[in-house]
Order: sequence, then C-alpha cells, then structure tokens
Amino acid sequence: MSYDVVIIGTGPGGYVCAIKAAQLGLKTAVIEKRDTFGGTCLNIGCIPSKALLHASEVFHEAGHTHAKLGVEVGTPKLNLKAMLAHKDATVESNVSGVAFLFKKNKIDTFKGTGKVVAAGKVSVTGDDGKVQEIEAKNIVIATGSDVAGIPGVDVKFDEKIIVSSTGALDFDKVPENLIVVGGGVIGLELGSVWARLGAKVTVVEYLDKILGPMDGEVSRQFQRMLEKQGIAFKLGAKVTGVEKSGKGAKVTFEPVKGGEAQTIAADAVLVSTGRRPYTDGLGLKEAGVAVDDRGRVAINDHWQTNVAGIYAIGDVVQGPMLAHKAEDEGIAVAEILAGQAGHVNFDAIPSVVYTQPEVASVGKTEEELKAAGIEYKAGKFPFTANGRARAMLQTDGFVKILADKASDRVLGVHIVGFGAGEMIHEATVLMEFGGSSEDLARTTHAHPTMSEAVREAALATFAKPIHM
Repeated sequence: MSYDVVIIGTGPGGYVCAIKAAQLGLKTAVIEKRDTFGGTCLNIGCIPSKALLHASEVFHEAGHTHAKLGVEVGTPKLNLKAMLAHKDATVESNVSGVAFLFKKNKIDTFKGTGKVVAAGKVSVTGDDGKVQEIEAKNIVIATGSDVAGIPGVDVKFDEKIIVSSTGALDFDKVPENLIVVGGGVIGLELGSVWARLGAKVTVVEYLDKILGPMDGEVSRQFQRMLEKQGIAFKLGAKVTGVEKSGKGAKVTFEPVKGGEAQTIAADAVLVSTGRRPYTDGLGLKEAGVAVDDRGRVAINDHWQTNVAGIYAIGDVVQGPMLAHKAEDEGIAVAEILAGQAGHVNFDAIPSVVYTQPEVASVGKTEEELKAAGIEYKAGKFPFTANGRARAMLQTDGFVKILADKASDRVLGVHIVGFGAGEMIHEATVLMEFGGSSEDLARTTHAHPTMSEAVREAALATFAKPIHM
C-alpha cells in the first residue's frame, strides 16, 4: 500500500493533519496504537478533565452561590459514579466523532504501533505481533507526549493512590487529603476538581510561583483566589520522595534554597510535573531522524526533520504542549504537502487554565518584555467594575493588556476571571492582525457583557478607562 502521507498518532495534531490532507486531495492514512482515536487529549486529557471540571463546578455552585441569587436549595449530594459516567460518555462522543470524520474523508486507518523504518516507509505492529509495512511519500510524526515524572525520584504509579493525570480522572471516591506535586496547569485543574468535591488539597511546587511561565501578577493573584477556595501551597519545594504509606501515600520535600526536609501524608498523590515527548519505539535513531537535547524531534521552520519526507508536529516537537498548537501545525503541514504555504503564528497562540475562575493568556508577559528590553505600557481593568460580572457574582479577576510603548501594538493579553478562556480570543485575533490597544478600545462591545472588561483594559492602555 502506498500513500501520499501517513501520520503516526491521531491526537489533535495527527487527526487534524489527516483530515486537512484528505480535504486537499492527498491519499492519507493514520496509525494509532490505542483502541480509540484522539490521543491523550480526547481520551485521558483535555476532554475528560473538562467534563469533570464543569461537573464539579456545578456541584460546588449548587451549594455555595444560588442562595444569594434567590435560589434556595439543600446541601447537594455527590453521585461520583454518575459524574464519572458523564466524563466517559463525553470521551466516547468525541473519539467516535473522530472515527466518523476519518470515514467521511476516506482516510485509511491502521491499528497498532507505528515505526519509521526509513524515508518513505513505516511499519505497523498489531496487538497480535504481526508487522505490516506501508509506503508513504511523506511521513508525519504526531505521537504526542507522556507523563514526565519527577527528575531524580523513582515514582511508582499505581493509578489508584499514586496517580498521574490519568488516574486522577478515575478516583472511585473523593480523597480526604490529596497532594498535588506540580503547580502547573494540569495539577491546578485536577486539584481544583477534587477540592470542589470535598478533598483537602495541598500543592507542592518546585518554583516560587504557580503556573510556571505565566505572567507574575496573574500567578500571584490567582494563587490567592485558589487559597480562598481552600487549596494550600508549598512553594519553592523540591520533592525528594513519593511512596505509599499504609492505605495512603506520603511526599517528602525540602526547600529549594536549603533547609530541613518535610514529609506530609495523604490518601492520594497526583504527580503532575509536566510531560515529555513520546518517541519510544519510533525507530528514529535507526531511520536517522535527529532529536534535540530535550528529546524532541528536531525540525526546521516548516516542520521538516533532517530526513527528507519526514515531518513532526505537536507535543513531540518544540513549542508549547497545547492541543490547538498541534492542530494548527497539522493543518500547516498538510497545506505544505499539498503545495501550499502553511504557517503558524507562534506569537498569537492562546493558553487557558480551566479552573474557576479561568486564566487565559496570549503573547508576552511583563517579565518577558522586561527581559527583552522592550518598552511597553500596561492597561488593567478589574471585573469588580463590570456590570455583568456583578450580576452573575463573578467579580474575581481582571484583564491586563500590554502594548508596545511606541507603536501601541498589543504584545500580550492576560485575563483572570469567569469565562476568560472565551474572552481571550478577541485579543488573539487582534494580535494576529497586528492590532493596537486603540483598535480594540475603539471597537464597540455589547453591553452588558464580561467582554467589556477587555475593552476597558484596552482603554486603560490607550487612554483612560470609562468605568473606573
């Protein structure tokens, strides 16, 4: 069998690349080792976690805010089995949707483990051990990423007590105490799910701030919001041990700056210290495909590896490990293979933390601009001054816009607040077209909406806000 393009992996990058390639007239096939398509994101990542995030938010809201709105209800009762069933049904709907799209676009699918044999040739090893070889003019590696673990610490995941993000989606009961190792996006999202359902959550983070590269002011204020929700933080803490203890587990850590070690116990431990590119068994070395010093497949600006006809996208290459980044790269590569000019603007890729409130960001942080020596101006507007936010009791947070001091071109936008993940996109579109804070400030926004706070922040950057 011979194809114009064969894609190894059907996560967001792989399946979108396949669909776009087929739409552009290329004979396309995909290889997937899971029983279902969609990769980590649809099966055990983005989609199931968002289902639990929403369900846990509804549960929490039922017992905490409706009375203030004149809706009196009793103490809500948690049916965790039903909540997990909703999560599983959401996953099934999404992965079956990808399977339908493959059939619709006449994309051939191969179930098994893919391996690059050489330029123009891949193999598929099925569960029965049988190996099948496929010829391809072009090969796209879209194998995603895997749990990174803790450097220097032997963590034995059983996905019941000591869990990765996968096990944290399937606790059969709410842990009384949950330790989250890692204060990044995954840890805070899943930690907040179980905190809302009744767990006492403690986050242990190596850095002296949460959310790693996020804007410092956003990080500090967001941490205070989470602390008000009952989540505790141990920052600047290096974890030296994670092990089972009795019916639970314990985590040992010491101050990064030096000091005595400390051990805390919990019913469960979630290790969420990032992810690593997944290249195991891909045959990259044998095929002559280079990797960089971080284990990522090395590519040029057109996603080409050093071997002609072999490309790579998504988590397995450089850049943020975001599903939508992988999708856009998949589209760009498909366009390139079809003779078009595929492109991704990496300066305008939004990122979202789906907690409550949400955190959303696009472009540069203040720290990055200062480090680069770029003179900028900042405009901020709090949701406490927004009419729609007051009406919905969602006044936590703010919008911050960073613009070049000389040209007024918007360089970064950061939002903490209810619905931030939806509001960030008007800033992303603005930046994609090289817009200024004045452009945004002079654009009419519907009243009353949360998005008016974005316009007010633009007014604060360009001139002065009206409602402050």
